[in-house]
Amino acid sequence: MTIRSFMFVPGDSEKKLGKADALGADALILDLEDAVAPARKPAAREMVPAFLAARPPAARQAQLWVRINPLATPEALADLAAVVPAAPDGIMIPKADGPADVARLSHYLDALEVQAGLERGGIRILPVATETAKAPFALGDYAAARLERLYGLTWGAEDLSSAIGASGNLGPDGEWTLTYRLVRSLTLLGAHAAGVEAVETLYVDFGDPDGLLASSRAARAEGFSGRIAIHPSQVAAINEAFTPSVAEVDGARRVIAAFEAEPDAGTVQLDGRMLDIPHLNQARRTLATHEKYR
Repeated sequence: MTIRSFMFVPGDSEKKLGKADALGADALILDLEDAVAPARKPAAREMVPAFLAARPPAARQAQLWVRINPLATPEALADLAAVVPAAPDGIMIPKADGPADVARLSHYLDALEVQAGLERGGIRILPVATETAKAPFALGDYAAARLERLYGLTWGAEDLSSAIGASGNLGPDGEWTLTYRLVRSLTLLGAHAAGVEAVETLYVDFGDPDGLLASSRAARAEGFSGRIAIHPSQVAAINEAFTPSVAEVDGARRVIAAFEAEPDAGTVQLDGRMLDIPHLNQARRTLATHEKYR
């Protein structure tokens, strides 16, 4: 099911973990990577599995994901060995170069799920797919990779800026500069080509709720299905922006009704428009999201 809001929670902060259940996010990302200082990673590797184990999958208020360290580091396998037995809903993989990294992580999860007595394939994967200079060139390759665990693709600007030696990623108008607009668009297209979710990156200025809401609504209109939050105050606006409006739900129901009235038709007319199967699929998706979050 589509996740509207992903909220980062530092995996070594007892205080923030203690407040996480009340944040209202659809999914929490328990972080073992950038939010945790190197000296604190062993502690986080104990605290995150304990948090997961105290919330069995059937009793979770939100999905519980874990951001591990990059696969190229020795910490990644230690992260996975620690958290998989506690059955996270998903793994976020940072600094992925392309589908091969997701496939590699999938193989690790196959083995660790079996070892832990978990159902194979239950843990999904969300790569941050633009954080290296190489990664954007592989965004179109996800479509042919047949990655069963792939939930979606998301993108990030900060690590990419560092990777290419950029001094910034925003222009004088506060908008993304060309390179970052490009990778954002390619992430959106790559996700839809692969038939998975496109997840918008974070909105850095958590003191600008109006800007966040407008940006998130624009992202949804473009085809993103959810967004990452970095501050609890951002969750409500993100959930609102990625929840279908009353008008959208009404329109979706009318589209479905039009096709149900002509079950053998591949196209139908509604309000002077010709609609085909992609419109029907989008209408069903809108209603499914509405039913889950109303």
